[in-house]
Amino acid sequence: MKNQTKPVWDLACFYPKTSLKDLCAQLKRGLEKFEKTSNAKNLSASILAMQELEAKLQNALSYGDCLYAQNTNNQEAIQFKDSLQTLSASFHSACDSVDAQISALSNAQFTSLVQLKELEAIRFPLEERRRLSKDKLPLQEEALIHALAVDGLHGWYQLYQTHVGKMRISCTVEGKKQLLSVGQLYNHLTHPDRKTRAHLFSQWTNAWHQEEEILAHVLNHIAGFRLKVYEKRGWKSSLKEALDTSRMKEKTLTTMWDVVAKNKSPFVDYLKYKSKLLKLKKLSWHDITAPLHASKKAFPYPKGLAFIEKAFNKYSPAMGKLVKNAQKGKWIEAENRPGKSPGGFCTSFPLQDQSRIFMTYSDSLENLTTLAHELGHAYHSQVIFDLPPLVQAYPMSLAETASTFAEQILSDALLESSTNATERIFLLDQRLQRSVIFLMNIHARFLFEKTFYEARREENISPKTLCTLMENAQKTAFCDTLGEYHPYFWAEKLHFYLTSLPFYNFPYTFGYLFSMGIYALKPSPDSYQALLRDTGRMSCEEVARKHLGVDLTKPIFWEKAIEVASVDAYLFVEEAKKLLH
Repeated sequence: MKNQTKPVWDLACFYPKTSLKDLCAQLKRGLEKFEKTSNAKNLSASILAMQELEAKLQNALSYGDCLYAQNTNNQEAIQFKDSLQTLSASFHSACDSVDAQISALSNAQFTSLVQLKELEAIRFPLEERRRLSKDKLPLQEEALIHALAVDGLHGWYQLYQTHVGKMRISCTVEGKKQLLSVGQLYNHLTHPDRKTRAHLFSQWTNAWHQEEEILAHVLNHIAGFRLKVYEKRGWKSSLKEALDTSRMKEKTLTTMWDVVAKNKSPFVDYLKYKSKLLKLKKLSWHDITAPLHASKKAFPYPKGLAFIEKAFNKYSPAMGKLVKNAQKGKWIEAENRPGKSPGGFCTSFPLQDQSRIFMTYSDSLENLTTLAHELGHAYHSQVIFDLPPLVQAYPMSLAETASTFAEQILSDALLESSTNATERIFLLDQRLQRSVIFLMNIHARFLFEKTFYEARREENISPKTLCTLMENAQKTAFCDTLGEYHPYFWAEKLHFYLTSLPFYNFPYTFGYLFSMGIYALKPSPDSYQALLRDTGRMSCEEVARKHLGVDLTKPIFWEKAIEVASVDAYLFVEEAKKLLH
């Protein structure tokens, strides 16, 4: 097979002789068989059947996501995704039945169960399911929640995807009037010319303003559904679901954010000096990711992929090989064309031991970084494909560790290859943009979402109030250093609308700081791989304790991680002072 030079992926290899309709029928038959066995007396057989069907569903869900992302007008893909949501709801209801049986066992009976040879490798997820099952409603009520969620929760997310996928924004780029998709215009928001960038940001903001009513309805109903479920389950905290799914203690999260809030001064200084270099009193939102100068360095897709492969290979030949396999196997969809979903993702196909990466690539350094980020996810999946499916399910927080670790490898390689001071400060700026995203932007997202969920308990939140909540969160997170904020960020950011779980934000900051802490220790490739292999077999705190010897509920680890990240800010300020004098 020839290497992938044009950035389009191959999906035909997954179900070459099976139509989407037939695939749904196969899954439905498998589900019906599982539903019958889930109430049987042979609990170990039910657990193994559950694990097998979960892998098949994951494969199909990934396939549906890819089909839709590459063409949001694909009605067959939309219908397929809808059918999978219904099947998934029924599957989770059947899983609840298995979990209830596990929960009903005495401690001695459960110990005997997980000591069975066929189950000993999945002891941790079974212990977790047993514990979480005790926090749920009776089976019939949980089954009703899963059924209603298809149209009452996930349907709202699908509406958001469809609506945003059809949005077209009129703007002028390089003197040409264009009608661009959300994903296409987003890639222009880092334009080096401030006048052009300000125009594009104005058009961008106005586009979201025009859609504020429907998007506010969607966001309110997603949150409202969740909060009603939490109320019925007796859950007091809107963070419980996200923390449980992240396998993280609330004390760890609180400690991390406390340390972040107290250690932002180096990054505030960076933003102030960046504004001076751009000859501005204060940065506007769209200036944060603006390049300091119009870099002549472009990274066309083949060149960019080769650079990532070389950087990865220097640290770990296994990581370099992953990039080569991704290119050879056509795992990456990065073509810049209309009709695609905005954003990027990496999704796994456990039945084929493969991943697929989706993004819109336009030769920029930001795109190159995104590609490295997603390849980091793919590497994480690759090192655990040989494990049982239930321990391949690692939490969000640890998922973002491998991706940000990969970004850091790329970033170091770029800095090492820089040839002059101008290029060096440009690259430092790019690195610090990432730091600002993880320590300020995502902090703002967390503060907004936490405040929004508390307010939503009382009433629907209007678009105007959503804008106020968002701007207040941004002012707090950015230490009031910007001259203009982005109140419509709540409408733009896909992560607020994801229905798999709420608070899809703090895991990024966790992953960034956790990976910075790991990176500073300079682990061997084998040690790093061993850590990744344990991410589905223990909690965040246990992974850190076993592989790093640290306690994540204490400030010291987070303080050291931010110290590592702060070095770039100090270097940037030094370079900026030289240029300004």
